[in-house]
Amino acid sequence: MNGIEFKLDQTQVFLDVVIKPADIMGNFDVKALRKAFDKSPYKDFYLSEDNLLNAFNAYKTASKDGNNEPIVETVAEKKDAVVKFRIEDNDMIGSLSITTTYGGHSPSPKELLQQAKEKGIVRGLSKKRLRAMAIQAKKAKPGVVIEDIVAKGLPVKNGRDSKLKPLVPNALERILRPQTSGSSRVDMRNLGDVICVKAETEILKRNPPTNGRHGFTVTGSKLERKPGKWIKFRPGDGTKVSDKDENIYLAAITGMPKFQNDKMWVDDTFICKGVNVGTGNIKYDGAVLVNGDVTEKMEIHASGDVTVNGFVESATIIAGGDIIITEGAMGKVNENSTEFSTKLVSDGSVHVQHGQGLNIQCKSNVTIGRQLAYSKIVCGGSVTVGPIDKPNGNLFACDIQCNAAVTAGTLGAVSGSHLNVDFSPGFNTLLERKDTVDELLQQIKDNKSRHQDKFDIIRSKRIHPELKKKLEEAEELFRGEIQLLEWLEMKVEKMRLLKESYQQDIQLIANKRLYAGVVVKLNNRTWRAEREYGKAKVHYEGHQWNYDPLM
Repeated sequence: MNGIEFKLDQTQVFLDVVIKPADIMGNFDVKALRKAFDKSPYKDFYLSEDNLLNAFNAYKTASKDGNNEPIVETVAEKKDAVVKFRIEDNDMIGSLSITTTYGGHSPSPKELLQQAKEKGIVRGLSKKRLRAMAIQAKKAKPGVVIEDIVAKGLPVKNGRDSKLKPLVPNALERILRPQTSGSSRVDMRNLGDVICVKAETEILKRNPPTNGRHGFTVTGSKLERKPGKWIKFRPGDGTKVSDKDENIYLAAITGMPKFQNDKMWVDDTFICKGVNVGTGNIKYDGAVLVNGDVTEKMEIHASGDVTVNGFVESATIIAGGDIIITEGAMGKVNENSTEFSTKLVSDGSVHVQHGQGLNIQCKSNVTIGRQLAYSKIVCGGSVTVGPIDKPNGNLFACDIQCNAAVTAGTLGAVSGSHLNVDFSPGFNTLLERKDTVDELLQQIKDNKSRHQDKFDIIRSKRIHPELKKKLEEAEELFRGEIQLLEWLEMKVEKMRLLKESYQQDIQLIANKRLYAGVVVKLNNRTWRAEREYGKAKVHYEGHQWNYDPLM
């Protein structure tokens, strides 16, 4: 534009505008001056709007006064890109911020690498990311801020402690995934060989601890790993250490192996071909394997697992371990469904292929192979009817109390027969424990506050030398009280998480159908199926039961 010229000063940093009033033709305002700047070779410089306005005002004054002397005003500045490196997250992260240049110098990848090292970032630095940011900064508009993480430290990986690995599965695991005889049919004739082990069989291996891995920070500091430890393990009953390898454990006797809670033992196993009036009732300190049926009114009492490779009818089985019935169980029920002729009581889990008229009580899970009807279940875990991976069995006309999900193919029946599932007892037991811990925590908090006030008063006074020892003893007790308080606070948080977990775990899942007559309950919150549903899930959320269709 005639009468306007932009030129650098002697430092080659600042840009001056030179306005010659005598050469200005036509309408001229601030917008025209700004337009002239945008068309100049210096359009990427950092422009001062105020200085531009000052230059225009000076021109207006000169025009009014008839002064044709050139007006010179500094209006813009050349700025190099601003590079900032930050070290964050306990020296584990190195980030880069680039404010792009105003017509000045934009850093190259090599320059960024050098600056990073000067700032102390020497490890975990990504040259690829630096190169990408340098290219992005060069292409971006002036004054744009580009940020990214360019360096990462390596977190230390502590070693794992020695771990116990059972070399033979528990009986229940084997039954739920039994051997097949070349086709889909299950051959249970070799059950004794399947669930029992012979003496000198390897049953447990103790894997050694791992060393872990050292880490490092972006500043190059080494993070020391913590190697794993050998966890002491005492062989359980019926086991011994191998003479060849101290980390291999063998069966000392022929029997039924069991691995639970990081403990392995082998139960001495009583094997018979059936339980009837001819054999009499069985009471055995160990595991019991029955290769036959258990007939009416017979009883089996065992301290270990009880496995019946046959049928159970109107009998009582009480086990200190799991109860496994490979074929089925049946019993008679009175009109009020209060008395059952077949009773299965276990300190572990219960598995029945199919059942009717059963009273099942166990501390862990109940699994049913195909169908369960007209029965009562009280268990501390879940109830699953059908294959473990895809439960598709039938569950109807039962009263169930459990602490986890009830899963089957079909819940309820077309006839509308009842299926009552109550999750209240386990939840209420949990709430009682939580309330007890909460009350104890509040009591300890009150005591701690009261004792703190007393100590503050005592410390503000002059203590007689003879009483200093007693004060130290009292302070030691007070520190113990604080530790107890911290432990209780952790316990309260754990109980809160257990309560949330319980509410998330309780649910009904029907992989085929859910019929009218199904009722699920948690204290005063009840959901009742008034019609037939397809695949369905009933879960507890937001203090109420919710129905969701399954796809």
